[in-house]
Amino acid sequence: MKKFLYTFLILSIAILWSSCRKDFVTVPSSGQLQFSKDTVFLDTVFTNIGSSTYNLKVYNRTDDDIRIPRIQLGEGENSRYRLNVDGLAGKIFEDVELLANDSMFVFVETTIDINDFAGGTQFLYTDAIEFDSGSNQQKVELVTLVQDAVFLYPQQFSDGTTETLLLGVDDEGNETRIEGFFLDDTELNWTNEKPYVVYGYAAVGQNKILTIDAGARVHFHANSGLIIGNQGSLQVNGALSNTEEQENEVIFEGDRLEPVFADVPGQWGTIWLTNGSVNSEINYATIKNATVGILSDKSDDPDNPMLRLNNSKIYNSATVGLLARTAHIEANNSVFGNSGQASLYLNLGGKYTFRHCTFANYWSNSFRVFPTVLIDNYIDLGDGTELFEDLVQADFSNCIIDGNNAIELLFDRAETNSAIELNYNFKNSLIKFDDFQNRFTNNELYNFSNNTIFDEVDLVLNSNTIDFKNPENNEFNIGENSVAIGIGSTPNTPLEIQFDILGFARAMMSDVGAYNHTTFSDED
Repeated sequence: MKKFLYTFLILSIAILWSSCRKDFVTVPSSGQLQFSKDTVFLDTVFTNIGSSTYNLKVYNRTDDDIRIPRIQLGEGENSRYRLNVDGLAGKIFEDVELLANDSMFVFVETTIDINDFAGGTQFLYTDAIEFDSGSNQQKVELVTLVQDAVFLYPQQFSDGTTETLLLGVDDEGNETRIEGFFLDDTELNWTNEKPYVVYGYAAVGQNKILTIDAGARVHFHANSGLIIGNQGSLQVNGALSNTEEQENEVIFEGDRLEPVFADVPGQWGTIWLTNGSVNSEINYATIKNATVGILSDKSDDPDNPMLRLNNSKIYNSATVGLLARTAHIEANNSVFGNSGQASLYLNLGGKYTFRHCTFANYWSNSFRVFPTVLIDNYIDLGDGTELFEDLVQADFSNCIIDGNNAIELLFDRAETNSAIELNYNFKNSLIKFDDFQNRFTNNELYNFSNNTIFDEVDLVLNSNTIDFKNPENNEFNIGENSVAIGIGSTPNTPLEIQFDILGFARAMMSDVGAYNHTTFSDED
């Protein structure tokens, strides 16, 4: 009986609601639709690589429930664009209903093969979304720049697996591998004719040299990068540019070209100079949005740097800009900018020379516990053991070390092995070091009055006195009011630092850091 009464009650409610419901009656649209934009720009895409999904909002501002007889792409089923209208995918839609004073989303994406069109390495592909027809027709234009590229990727095997690189074998014989491939001899010269898009890790083999020409653009997919193997070399031959387009510079970044990804850290892996790589040189390059900008392992040559870095910038690294482990590196006129941990981490000793470099970390994406520059001579393996290596040399001259923390330079010396050296020297430099809690007052590592180690070094308590142009945006040019002006010294200096990173000649008492000072206009 209870079951019967319950069923009767439900049926009664359903009948009552049905009898009271107003029928949904629509009228044809009359060309009065409104749109969130009149043109949808899908930004730049690489050939045969799908774009991001973009949206258009369609408004019915009238008091009538309307029916749009037809929504379609101008080229119909032949269009390279794809639509999703109110939850349905396709290219042509019939009788789309839109309630009074309501709106709906239209989503747009594309995949285009540049080889379907004649000539050039890039072209503008256009179409339109057409709403209705005849005198009531309204259009929203679609525009995409399609760019050809050289795609480099690991081999795909018939069993569904992907080519990998062997990184090493542990004590139990287990291999460590990473998705990647060796570049063959025909792939060892990257030009500026087309961008390069790399999937996985592209490796330079033994006694091979990867040469990258001025003006080249290199894009890495997620979890991708470069590996320079034993006795291999990387030669980046960027040159000074004359415009803001950086036409002669070599740029390493991710493969997402939309503006929203322009400054997103961690989009790709790293440039990895492995143990035994030799004589790499990077000139006029920008390395941005990586996990680690450059990772450099142990150097086997105490006399010749495994990497020379000149007039280059590393920034927006998710963890570390330059991470060097027992490496041998020389850097001039270079900028190590915002990073999730440290801009520069000299780990497990090594040998280093930095001249006229700017190290500045104004990371704001998360809480940062590392200083801008961290230097140590050991590594904790996590099982109660430590590895030790001498820090033979870490020389900084005419440099700036700054950031949005109070203390931006830290040393970490191996306490369990006092025989391991930790040698460093700073000359004519600015260092952000505001020890307001007096944590380092009696620490001999920070004896800034020792002129043998800290020669003509000024401690910065307020970063504003350095007068960076826009540090949060990795613009570390210094202004005309900077304390960095005229405190450097460049007598008998190598050619690499007689000019600043922008090609301007340095005075005898030079400005420190990578840039000579300038005047910032309102437009800047």
